[in-house]
Amino acid sequence: MKWVVAGFLLIMLGILILFGGFFYLIYKSNYEKEVRTGGIIMIGPFPIIFGSYTDSLKFVSILAIILMVISFIFMIWR
Repeated sequence: MKWVVAGFLLIMLGILILFGGFFYLIYKSNYEKEVRTGGIIMIGPFPIIFGSYTDSLKFVSILAIILMVISFIFMIWR
């Protein structure tokens, strides 16, 4: 039951981060015309990385490596 609650809280945290980033992007786009995006989709332990700027791709790649390591640790630990 603890894992279910922890998973639910992590999902809610992710949704809050998405909304926060969305509103920040809207707020900042009024002052800045260039939008730089980057994202990651994790399918199991394997990432799909996309982005429109090299700095965002570097950041998302580092995030993907960290998430892969965490997912492999959880797979081995289980």
